[in-house]
Amino acid sequence: NTAGTSSTHVTSSQKKKKGKSEEATVPAGASSADGGFFKKVMAAAFFAGFYAIAPIFYENCNKMAKALSHPTIMYKAETNVGQVVTVDDYRESYWWLKKNTPADARILAWWDYGYQIAGIANRTTVADGNTWNHEHIALLARALTHTEKEGHRVSRHLADYILVWGGGGGDDLAKSPHLARIANSVYRDMCPGDPTCRQFGYMDRNGTPSPMMEASMLYKLHSHRLKPGVVADPNRFQHVFDSKYGKVRIFKVLNVSQESKKFVADPANRLCDIEGGWYCRGQYPPGLANVLSKAKTFSQQEDFNKKRNSAKDSDEEEYLKKYFDNMADPQKAKEEARKKEKAAQQGNIESVKTSHMPKPGKKNGKLGKQTWEDTEYTTMIWELISKNDMETLATVLGQNPEGAHVRSADGRGPMWWAYEFKNEAAVRVLLKHGVSFKEKDKDGQTPIDLIQGPIRQVKY
Repeated sequence: NTAGTSSTHVTSSQKKKKGKSEEATVPAGASSADGGFFKKVMAAAFFAGFYAIAPIFYENCNKMAKALSHPTIMYKAETNVGQVVTVDDYRESYWWLKKNTPADARILAWWDYGYQIAGIANRTTVADGNTWNHEHIALLARALTHTEKEGHRVSRHLADYILVWGGGGGDDLAKSPHLARIANSVYRDMCPGDPTCRQFGYMDRNGTPSPMMEASMLYKLHSHRLKPGVVADPNRFQHVFDSKYGKVRIFKVLNVSQESKKFVADPANRLCDIEGGWYCRGQYPPGLANVLSKAKTFSQQEDFNKKRNSAKDSDEEEYLKKYFDNMADPQKAKEEARKKEKAAQQGNIESVKTSHMPKPGKKNGKLGKQTWEDTEYTTMIWELISKNDMETLATVLGQNPEGAHVRSADGRGPMWWAYEFKNEAAVRVLLKHGVSFKEKDKDGQTPIDLIQGPIRQVKY
């Protein structure tokens, strides 16, 4: 009995344990069944939802396929009256270059379009997407965003034609404030004291250009005869092509330096790593030496292989820091830029005391006939008028009255520049110094011949 009792007891315990075990496994099986049911419900919901949105998905895929199937340089658009048209302006302009320019023609355009011009027009471009030289891109940006006269001084040594994108949207003028900042990163005289170059751009939402933008070569070519009073200098540029919808404009550069063109075409000046090699550093023609002397080498942040421990590198880091600080606090940047501009004006006044004045000759009585040549003095007077710095101009001419009569190599002087920039205040100052507006330059043009539309009203 004891054994039986014990046996019965053990069996009873085993049954109890077995019962507990069975009770524990029942919920697990039920959970597995519930999980399978839940998955089926979810799968059914997913497929139901998919079939519900499938038509919309199919329609959107077809729309995207149609949109992406257009070549990059051709696309469909709607006119103001709702007519669907094919915009073929870019290919049309590149084809025009191929058909109407010499095989050795060089095209100056922003680097974005370099590959397209080379591939379709088969013409040499000043820059393209593989131009890694930041200083070269900055030189191109400087030519486009500097004044028309200075832009031509650079262009005539590099190109035979200039191509600009117009028509609004993301055209060259919309990009131009960024171009000015790129130019200033190497040529710090573009926007002294302001790496963000806030002097260059639109002044309001109506698209009113700042004085610096309005005076730029890019603005003159982009808006040539499209906006009242805007005309590209006919002595520097010839308008030769407009695309159908105005997306592209092409100008021929006049007075191209044939000496510079021969220089860059000479294989001896390509500076290749080996004779006949494909890697050639090249070099600029001597005619650009004066412009290039103002350049400040700029190392980009992406240059990870370079050790940054020199004074020059510290200066670049300071420049970048200043750039981002100005972007973060635009109002403070404007105030600092004004202070530096005022200091620069005072510096101009002081420099006049030691500036070299062209000596008058023996003709034309008391004043004499001055030599027509480009000098530091003519450049300074031209900059004062182009930047509307009337305070400094009045001081300069007060100390050196003969400066009102200087002439540059093209026969033009302060009065021509005053009319060119429609600066009424400058005209009045020059008239007080006895400067005539009836004199002629080397091409027989008077200052009045340069004016198109009313002279800009300037407080003075």
